[in-house]
Amino acid sequence: MVETSKKTDGRSVKARSLAYRKIKNSLVSILAGLSALLGLFILGWILFTVVERGFSAFNWAFFTELPNPPGMEGGGLANAMLGTIILTLLATLIGVPLGLLAGIYLSEFGKNSKFSEWVRFFANILMGTPSIIIGIFIYTILVVPFGHFSAYSGAVALAVMMFPVVARTTDDMLQMVPAAMRESALALGAPRWRTILEIVFRSAKNGLITGVLLAVARVSGETAPLLFTALNSPFWFSGLNEPTANLTVTIFNYAMSPYEDWQRMAWGASLLISAGVLAVTLTTRFLLKEKRI
Repeated sequence: MVETSKKTDGRSVKARSLAYRKIKNSLVSILAGLSALLGLFILGWILFTVVERGFSAFNWAFFTELPNPPGMEGGGLANAMLGTIILTLLATLIGVPLGLLAGIYLSEFGKNSKFSEWVRFFANILMGTPSIIIGIFIYTILVVPFGHFSAYSGAVALAVMMFPVVARTTDDMLQMVPAAMRESALALGAPRWRTILEIVFRSAKNGLITGVLLAVARVSGETAPLLFTALNSPFWFSGLNEPTANLTVTIFNYAMSPYEDWQRMAWGASLLISAGVLAVTLTTRFLLKEKRI
């Protein structure tokens, strides 16, 4: 009888424990689902507001004309669009090659050395550094000594932000390539540089492209670094040594203005940047999906 009661008590305790775990699991699942729905709701709300208020600003003049003086309605943001494209392309030309080279060193040459560990550590810190700090740094070393704002200082600020993203992504992607592929190429007499470029890089191509796109998406909506470096301009792009119009600073200036027409164009520029970032994000997701397959 005693043994039977002990077995019964053991089963009841085990049943209560199982029921408690199921209840706790259900509660956590519900909270996680509600949190995900809240995030989707906020994202949808933001996108709906940007589209609703920004689409009305789209017309032929918005894409082809220069901005009008304060207080005058009409005009466009063609110079800011061109400036944003130039700054992003220039930053990509500076930051991406340096990031790729750093990633190659970390993965292929430095590997698990102490120096590589420190480089990875500081790259992670740089990835989390507020963009305004980077803007002030570039302002101190490029704007103050030369006495004026410029497109190249803005591009350098954006490139500094892109560098750690590309470097860490390159490092991670190259390390995923099996060592047997390197050894096979080297065994056939291929030099190491050719093995890296034609074998390792080709195997990690999709991941490397994804890292570059993520870096571009990160800097495309930055305002703070450009406030201290490229600043803004109401004119067409006239050279790398001059202040350059860009969408993000234009949004900041127009949104803070008392003019309703400028505020409307700020929403239009916000929609334009959102659409561009969304396009880059969707492209990145497509490449990631293709890589997993």
